[in-house]
Amino acid sequence: MGENAGRDVELTLERMAHGGVAVGRLDGRVVFVSDAIPGETVRARISDDRKKSFWRADTVEVLEPSEHRRPHVWSAAGIENPPGRRAGGAEFGHIALAHQRELKRGILVEALQRMAGLEVDVEVEALPGDDDRGGLGWRTRIRLHVDEEGRLGPMAARSHTVIPVTDAPLATDAVQAATPFEERFSGFDTVDVLVPNGSDARLVIGEQKPTVIHERVGDRSFALDDTGFWQVHREAPATLTRAVQDAVDVELFDPRAGNLDLYGGVGLLAAAVADRFGPSTRITSVEADPRATDHASENLAEWLGAGAESGRVDRWLRALQERTAGDRSPLDGATVVLDPPRSGAGVDVMAALGRLAPAQLVYVACDPVALARDVALAEAHGYRLARIRAFDLFPHTHHVEAVATLIRD
Repeated sequence: MGENAGRDVELTLERMAHGGVAVGRLDGRVVFVSDAIPGETVRARISDDRKKSFWRADTVEVLEPSEHRRPHVWSAAGIENPPGRRAGGAEFGHIALAHQRELKRGILVEALQRMAGLEVDVEVEALPGDDDRGGLGWRTRIRLHVDEEGRLGPMAARSHTVIPVTDAPLATDAVQAATPFEERFSGFDTVDVLVPNGSDARLVIGEQKPTVIHERVGDRSFALDDTGFWQVHREAPATLTRAVQDAVDVELFDPRAGNLDLYGGVGLLAAAVADRFGPSTRITSVEADPRATDHASENLAEWLGAGAESGRVDRWLRALQERTAGDRSPLDGATVVLDPPRSGAGVDVMAALGRLAPAQLVYVACDPVALARDVALAEAHGYRLARIRAFDLFPHTHHVEAVATLIRD
């Protein structure tokens, strides 16, 4: 750190940046400020001055508060705690819920305009029950870290410091009840607590061997590992199922084409497509984790045309291209659903899809900047953004989910 680290400065915040930090300026330099809201004037403490182009700071006092400021929903994360001792994972917890969604909408709209040259009108939609609960009680699974005394807690933002806590208000009541906050777990790094919708509550302590659980979505049950990926919001699997079903352009969908669910996990979205278009639907889920692929095979077994293959998506698509014979693409007329990790699909995958030329892409994104980049890449291959919806799958955090339909002109 340089000589400015630890210095207190007064800043007026201009806008919200991607990542949940507000933007201020100090002598022309950009300063990213945590725990602040655009329009506020705050006293902030410089935490990182190593970059020439920007610094980071933490709010320590609000001098002129926004009308949207609220007492933080998690006392362990509020500005009453010293910088560096604030629990991470609820960085929007000091902002009124409706305004959180407006800020997320702005980030998504700005990313699409800046990176893809698109002007879009989109609303960040609340999930069922969240407004009634004040955006609390939605996490069906949490990961807590273990400090040097064996106590449980999240890490502070941009830090490896564990903040011991006695509650987790973003978690469901069942998860909070199952979390052993008072116990000590010396010798372990992490403790996962989950209460699946279809299985009993369980703890995963350290690097335990995975065991199979079941998650229920509507009338359907999905097998998966307790250590595997699953949407954490209690309503997210059902919401994304409906959103993907609605996002598919029916006029372009061919149940006999080589339809794909890329980054398919245990088959949630492949099942959504097959449920929507019937028992003759042909769709293949592609997933890098072989155990998830095994579960997807089981979860999709009722559809004769559905299956799952294990492999890295970029390599799998490359192999598909290499097997292509003649002028007809194996994805001719196909619908491709993709739900990549936060980093997005990226250049290689989007280029491969561009060459294989499916009829439409349904892109499920948890990062607006990665989505905007990939939309721009798709546009270079002749696709246009036909529709987009956004969902507040992560209240009191800066994260937002989007479902976009890209159609080949």
